[in-house]
Amino acid sequence: MADRTAPVPAHGTARTGRTPLVVVGDALLDRDLTGCAERLAPDAPVPVVTDCAERVRPGGAALAAYLAARDGRDVTLVTGLGDDPAGHALRRLLDDWMEVVPLPLTGDLPEKTRVLAQGQPVLRMDRGSGRAHEATGEARRALRSARAVLVADYGRGAADALRDTLAENPPAVWDPHPRGPAPVPGTRLVTPAAREARRFAAAPAGRGTPPETGPRPPSRDGDLRPAAQYAAALVRRWRAGAVAVALGARGALLSYGDCPLLVPAPGELHGDSCGAGDRFAATAAGLLADGALTGEAVEGAVAAATAFVAAGGAGALTRTGPADGHADREDAHDPYGLVARVRAGGGTVVAAGGCFDLLHAGHVGLLQAARRIGDCLVVCVNSDASVRRRKGDGRPVTPLADRVRVLRALECVSAVAVFDEDTPERLLGDLRPDVWVKGGDYARGDLPEAALLESWGGQTVLLPYLDGRSTTRLAARAAATVKVTTGGDAR
Repeated sequence: MADRTAPVPAHGTARTGRTPLVVVGDALLDRDLTGCAERLAPDAPVPVVTDCAERVRPGGAALAAYLAARDGRDVTLVTGLGDDPAGHALRRLLDDWMEVVPLPLTGDLPEKTRVLAQGQPVLRMDRGSGRAHEATGEARRALRSARAVLVADYGRGAADALRDTLAENPPAVWDPHPRGPAPVPGTRLVTPAAREARRFAAAPAGRGTPPETGPRPPSRDGDLRPAAQYAAALVRRWRAGAVAVALGARGALLSYGDCPLLVPAPGELHGDSCGAGDRFAATAAGLLADGALTGEAVEGAVAAATAFVAAGGAGALTRTGPADGHADREDAHDPYGLVARVRAGGGTVVAAGGCFDLLHAGHVGLLQAARRIGDCLVVCVNSDASVRRRKGDGRPVTPLADRVRVLRALECVSAVAVFDEDTPERLLGDLRPDVWVKGGDYARGDLPEAALLESWGGQTVLLPYLDGRSTTRLAARAAATVKVTTGGDAR
């Protein structure tokens, strides 16, 4: 089956290949004021931040819903929303991306404002104490018809108001908050941060915990042994399918109530971590909705959260282009989102294709050269069925999931897309890259994609392979080696 997502994530357009998601939780309006600090104020020992640029974005459950929509998923957000200026501003940010089902709100929508100097937070200001205080018939209908639900709880009433309906069909993922209710029994995956897991495990059963006051005790949140104990205890207390404790730079620890699984981060975690928990929860919920196993969903969520932080976190979402040279790693699982971002920033989209059955130096050299042509590289990969039709019953040697994982691990590869046909023409028609790259062992007349690229002004180019490298030769050499070493018995 081809791996397809929506090329333009806008509410009301058709999206294919991804299960719709209903997000329940408390929305916030987040604001960053970013400037420079080169001196202290004369009347107090505080930095003076000048030339501030303002960025406004969805926060809380609205951020989780927004990220799921950016993944190319149809999203419905059920949240407290009123008639105040912050509520209207949030509506404008969300309307093109998702359907919003409002819950009655007492008070104004909560707002978070960060002041940053040279990219580092120096102050946060909060205002607005609005709470969702009751359910509505529309909200209950949205939940009862949902194929998958994510609860992104921020302790402001939405999960409480709909708890009875949530219990009828437990969510795929519940991202809990210390001031909110416990997840409903039967929730498939609960995703607390390490400090939250410690506090939940120490709290009376059935509720979250009050906010911490006074000095914090020495923290062992990153230690695996206590995290494993907290997770196992919470699986039993909440009667959840699993608990994944987010460990920041160390990845996540997944427990089903017994021996835990550590899912390490795929790279160094440097950058702004604001919104990483929402990225984690939204990715895990989406993967579970699409049929992934819990372990696979947590692995994908760790990778997505790591890339999200490296790309600048929530603060980078309103930028038209990548936050830094590695920002396109955020889109490793979303080629269409990547293409839209790069194209919006005026960049050049490059695509390359092939089976990549046994990845060798010739492939790597080709992909590295292709990436240097433009601003991102999307690799189009044949599905297992497509490889068999083209190469015979003995192929592929490496199954699709492994081929995709290896390709995504290459620094030069920005995203991977899968096609099930014999040629990638349909997929290319969806992606519409500016440049299509193939290895030099093809002639232009052998590439039906060339005319397709020309139809929208794209260009097909051939790049040379390294001499003597091919999957067929590599497979034959491996088979010959096995035959020699086993005396002809390759069982």
